Amino acid sequence: MPRSIEEVMRTFVLGGGCFWCLDAVYQKTRGVSAVVSGYTGGHVRNPDYYEVCSGTTGHAEVVAVTFDETVVPEEVILDMFFVLHDPTTLNRQGYDVGTQYRSSMFYETTEEKILFEEAIERAQALWSNPIVTEVSRLPDFFEAEEVHQNFYAKFPAQGYCQVIINPKLAKARKYYSAWLGA
Repeated sequence: MPRSIEEVMRTFVLGGGCFWCLDAVYQKTRGVSAVVSGYTGGHVRNPDYYEVCSGTTGHAEVVAVTFDETVVPEEVILDMFFVLHDPTTLNRQGYDVGTQYRSSMFYETTEEKILFEEAIERAQALWSNPIVTEVSRLPDFFEAEEVHQNFYAKFPAQGYCQVIINPKLAKARKYYSAWLGA
């Protein structure tokens, strides 16, 4: 018996530094139907970008990646996450420093928590330093402002896109070309 759409669509909430980077790659991933940039893991309701960037809200910049697991396996989404950022640096990704840029995975079910922990175990083989990715229950998710949604597609010539995101896209294509579109 075929499964319903709800049974094959899954959403993971992941933080790997600036949400623009993860958004850019997952938007190009086959089987991904939506990527929503947002904030979670903090103590302020409905924070805005400037509040989150101040580091005082406790939120992480994250993406909610919704995908069809009959097209792209959940392991690919998770393993790709660990190639797209450095999960061994605490509260920083390159020049982006602060708790809002922490490596983080937010689960809704025990099954997701186990999947995330297994992904960390697989990824540890890629890194010489210990992975410090936070695995936490998903609290409220707050959608980021419209300018941050699909940022790379809107502003590909912007400096951050050229210097930071383009190399991450190239790295993703190197390891996951079968899953990435143009």
